[in-house]
This record gives sequence, structure tokens and C-alpha cells, in this order.
Amino acid sequence: MYRYDPETGENTVAYETDDGSPLGGFTIEEDGSLLLFEHGLVCRWKPQSTEAEPIIRVDADTRFNDVIADPEGRVFCGTMPGENDLGDLYRVDPDGSVRIVIEDVDIPNGMGFSSDLETFYFTESEANRIDTFDYDRDTGEISNRQPFVETPTDDGVPDGLTVDEDGFVWSARWNGNRIVRYDSDGTAVAEIELPARKVSSITFGEPAYTDCYVTTALDGGTRASEGDGAGALFRVRFPEIDAAGVAEFRSRIGLE
Repeated sequence: MYRYDPETGENTVAYETDDGSPLGGFTIEEDGSLLLFEHGLVCRWKPQSTEAEPIIRVDADTRFNDVIADPEGRVFCGTMPGENDLGDLYRVDPDGSVRIVIEDVDIPNGMGFSSDLETFYFTESEANRIDTFDYDRDTGEISNRQPFVETPTDDGVPDGLTVDEDGFVWSARWNGNRIVRYDSDGTAVAEIELPARKVSSITFGEPAYTDCYVTTALDGGTRASEGDGAGALFRVRFPEIDAAGVAEFRSRIGLE
């Protein structure tokens, strides 16, 4: 995991797993620590520390991928498919309990919440879909799955996701060279191309959340084949689009 300072441009390694195993997503806890989602483990890490404390073990055969905290401090977290099984979407509650909320997912990926906090967005990459669920803030339950966006099978797959302050959904397009902005009906209303085929995730930053940060990947390729910017972190500004993000919710796992 890297730490990037937008004021100085300095990019440093903040944390590495002990055995070199992949690190999935992370959330920021209410107390400022980070929850790191590794292979079968949820760990608490305090910035500047060299070690992370395992706090939850999850009976998962594969590593975690994308994760997100909800307004009440719960965390939705997806695991990658394995050799014989598909992935799952889990929910970790503040008391540390873990449950599967969606089984047999073909690469669970970007997630987000609508502005009114009544809809949960969920990306299933290899199915080329972003779906919606009804979301109950009081219980954390999701229900009534409906298709929101279906992307062409020959135009990459939807990957990471965020929702801006006006409720528009921004989706990164792996093998699609771009990020796409969708309105609440699932209609693409803007696209921003990047010099990288594998665009993996997106979030907003800066004090006013008007800058967009986009991650890309090489994934074993070269810049000759994957694009001049493959593997880079981009800061994107779009004065022609009036858009700003919102702060991510903070998790509260084990803090109550």
C-alpha cells in the first residue's frame, strides 16, 4: 500500500504484507487507523506502524478485492474467485461478526451508496454488470437486486466505482481505457479516456473533493501493450463537468 502526498507529489510505501501476499482493499476507521483486507484476514494498521494487528479471520479461500464502509461503520468486502469456486460478498459488522450476503460472484468489485442512502451499487466485473440493491441503513441488509448498467462484452469490464455528491455513478473500465459517469437511470453521460488499458478504480480527493484520482494497472504487461500510463496513479480534473465527490464513510469495526 502506498501513501501519496498531493501537495509535494511524494509517493512512498506505507505498508507491505509480511509474506508478500496481495493486499486487497482498505477502509479508514473512525479512530484514524486503517482496516486492511488480506487473504482471509482483516487487520488493523496504525499509520507509521510497521506491523498490522489481525483482528478478524474470514473463512475464505481467496484474497479480498474491493471493500467499502457503510454509513453505520459496517464493511462490505468481496473475495476473488478461486480455482473451483466463485467469489462472495461479505459484510463485517462493528461487533466483528461476519456473514456472506451474496454468494457465487464472478469477481465482486466496486461498490457505493446513492445520495439518499437507500440504494447500494455493486459491480460484478466478469458478468459485465453494475447492479443496484435496496439498502436498509438500520440493519445493513441489501435486497431486491436489479440491473443498473450492462457493459458490452467486447469493451472491457466495469471495475472500481464511486458516487459523487449529485448521485452520479463513476465506474472504472478495466481493459476499456476510461472512466464512465452514469446518471441515476444507468445512462452514460460522460467518459474520460486515459492512456492506460486497465483502469482499475476511482475516488475523489482534495479538500473540496473536486479532483478525481484514478488507478491503473500493468498486470504483467508492458507500457508498449497496455498504454503509456499503465500502472500509474492519475489525478484528473474536468472543468467542463460540474462534479465533486463526497467523503468516504469510516468503518467502526471493533471500536464499540
